[in-house]
Amino acid sequence: MTALLSAIGQHVEFFLGLLRTSLFSRFESREFTSQLASIGWRSLPTTLTAGVFTGAIMAVQFHLQLKDFGAEATLGGLNTSGTLREVGPILIAFMLAGKVGAFTSAELGTMKVTDQIQAIRCLGVDPVAFLVVPRFWAVVLSSVLLLAFGLVVSVTGGMIASYFVGGVNPQQYLSMIPRFAAAETVALACVKALVFGVLMGHLCCANGYWTEGGTQGVGRAVRTTAVQSMVAIVLADFSISWFLNGIFTALGK
Repeated sequence: MTALLSAIGQHVEFFLGLLRTSLFSRFESREFTSQLASIGWRSLPTTLTAGVFTGAIMAVQFHLQLKDFGAEATLGGLNTSGTLREVGPILIAFMLAGKVGAFTSAELGTMKVTDQIQAIRCLGVDPVAFLVVPRFWAVVLSSVLLLAFGLVVSVTGGMIASYFVGGVNPQQYLSMIPRFAAAETVALACVKALVFGVLMGHLCCANGYWTEGGTQGVGRAVRTTAVQSMVAIVLADFSISWFLNGIFTALGK
């Protein structure tokens, strides 16, 4: 328990340091844009694939249940609502954590064990402000944008799968979405995308910056980032769903 509390304290301190450095230090916009373009371009195929098949799989599963009750007409609304609320954000975030988080952690870890970060510090430059903060915000922004893109694509994938598997007309599929996926559903998906992006950005930067022990340390940092990201995403998903659903229920929505 002591080790767990100590680790949580270290992560909180590192995260607050990132925010403080972001506010009071010079922001390396060139490094930020370079990382944003690199992360976004590398992750676009993964997000596209994950989004399409997430929506398609959900559509097939919902159709198997709804056809027994003759309620295939509601497939578009139910599939979109379920995808946006739970399955889409968490599955796409898992894919991005393995892709974006692991790469960023390995990149920073390699810089650490090869003394590149120490060399930057010897030149009088803060490595956190120069290397870590731009990568953190690049991961956060790219993750949010990619998650949003993946969710939009998942709706398209669900519509295509519904047409070929269940014979649901695309117009009918789309017409049912507003009835089941209201504004609070979209808000829930957006909040999850933002929180997941912050978690991935923090964990990959923290574990990469703390890397020790040569190339084996880099491997441990990547593995730790992947495990922590997935656990943190699951816990955050439950917490956000429980909290916001309680708020929406209290508001009568």
